[in-house]
Amino acid sequence: MQTTIYYSEEDAYLLKQVDAQGKRERKSRSGVILSILEQQLETEKRLGEILIDLGLVTHSDVAKILQLQRTRFTKKLFGEILLEEQVVSPDAVERALVIQARGHKSERVPQ
Repeated sequence: MQTTIYYSEEDAYLLKQVDAQGKRERKSRSGVILSILEQQLETEKRLGEILIDLGLVTHSDVAKILQLQRTRFTKKLFGEILLEEQVVSPDAVERALVIQARGHKSERVPQ
């Protein structure tokens, strides 16, 4: 997919920051912009919501796992139940956890 972003001279400082971050992280400008968008859009989302956003589970899948968590697997994490019930692959859970961690990291206040 290709996307064009238009910006004015007033936005040039933001692009300098994006380019600097890209240099530090060895990412392209578009890669940095997409990771920033991902962080912003996924902040405070739960694992199931992220997996729905990724198109890897349905709302009914999440409801089923939550019901199992409340009744049968009360001491297990949501992701563990997903894997045990073979709803998604370990790679899918790992990807969603990485996205979730990025969102939570962006909430922290630098010290």
